[in-house]
Amino acid sequence: MIQRVAEKFLATWLRKGTRKPLVLRGARQVGKSTLVRQFAQENGLILNEVNLERHLSLDEIFKTTDVQQICRDLEAITGRDIKGKGSLLFLDEVQATPYALMALRYFLEELPDIPIIAAGSLLEFTLADHSFSMPVGRIEYYHLHPVSFLEFVNALEPALSKYIVELTPSSPPPETAHQKLSQLQRQYFFVGGMPEAVADYQKNKSLASVSEVHRAIIGTYQDDFAKYARKNDLLLLQKVLAFIPRSLGKKIKFSSIDREQRSAKIKEAVELLAKARVCHKVCHSRCTGLPLYAEANDSIYKLLFMDIGLANYVCGLDWTAISGMDDQQLVNEGGLAEQFIGQHLVNLSQGLDPPQVQYWLREGKTSNAELDYVISRGNWIIPVEVKSGKSGSLKSLHQFMCQKKMNFAVRFDLNPPSCQEVAHALLTAEGCAEVKFSLISLPLYAVEQLPRIIDKQRHRISEQ
Repeated sequence: MIQRVAEKFLATWLRKGTRKPLVLRGARQVGKSTLVRQFAQENGLILNEVNLERHLSLDEIFKTTDVQQICRDLEAITGRDIKGKGSLLFLDEVQATPYALMALRYFLEELPDIPIIAAGSLLEFTLADHSFSMPVGRIEYYHLHPVSFLEFVNALEPALSKYIVELTPSSPPPETAHQKLSQLQRQYFFVGGMPEAVADYQKNKSLASVSEVHRAIIGTYQDDFAKYARKNDLLLLQKVLAFIPRSLGKKIKFSSIDREQRSAKIKEAVELLAKARVCHKVCHSRCTGLPLYAEANDSIYKLLFMDIGLANYVCGLDWTAISGMDDQQLVNEGGLAEQFIGQHLVNLSQGLDPPQVQYWLREGKTSNAELDYVISRGNWIIPVEVKSGKSGSLKSLHQFMCQKKMNFAVRFDLNPPSCQEVAHALLTAEGCAEVKFSLISLPLYAVEQLPRIIDKQRHRISEQ
């Protein structure tokens, strides 16, 4: 069993006095159904689960918005009173009967005491062919992401998790713990965070078996595209799916995906996959103020894949290749570390809000500067670099800190945590400028602790 952080959210949602129907969103096979079943079991709830892919005729019933009739049909399927005390109604694969989404608002109005969770994958594919409006304000969303590294550690080596959650720049973990976590992080690069892959590795400790799970998951996505996408979009979606893992860390050029296809069609395919959480767009932002996305350029972006394990499978990287990489290759080749960090940064809101992660790019005639990521926390803008070695080049970061007049930055690398005051003489068009800022360096495996560490730094600064 893999414990998910999302279970805490579900517990809070269930206790709400004004609870709305909840729609779990996320890519296929990130564990939505398992999460609900596990939550119901651990909280002693009677789970009334209906897989809507097996009952397509219900779409016409949902379309009537007659809640009493809908309940009678659902009770005929489950064989139970779905309104009973201690019950939880779970409508799975809701993309198969999209009118169920519209009907949720009427459940809220007529039967507000029934806790209802709906879950679906590739919802955007289905909704593209329907004209009804979503029940805005009548439902609640939670975006489920793949198993995080901390959840992975809790599943495989739970005794090590305390060294992550207690880590600070001034208190590194013991060297033995650091080495073990670094090795687990390398295993995560291969296994990834798809729950079935993690569970298989937890049980069998077989990397060959994990590859079979990856192959099956990618096959499922191909099948879903054929089932839910428009026929004339199918080939292009498959091309984009195969292209993204091979372009990690690189600015997207549509011509690299398909030279024969119009840019507008490629953009539409990318947007569709991004909405379905199969990938995440990281747009360039000028980063001069908050919110960062207000200055984002939607035509200049990089793409993250939904999961690092699946990305490596699509690229043909096996465990022999990943385990044989030295530290510099692991961080700099193929965008693996950038994917790992980005995959966790997009979930800093822990499912409550869509991802808001940008990057910064300055393209010049003779030289370019690029920051891997830029995030915000409160009123702070935080540049984030992913580097190898303790003294890796920070040229782009120096350029950014000088131009934006900022004094705090974060670097992720393979070393224990540290904090240093950086002073650097930078040659600019106006002459020589001195750049000074605080740089917190964190090991890659501590990325989920970034909000806590930043908040501690903000609190310290505010008290000075």
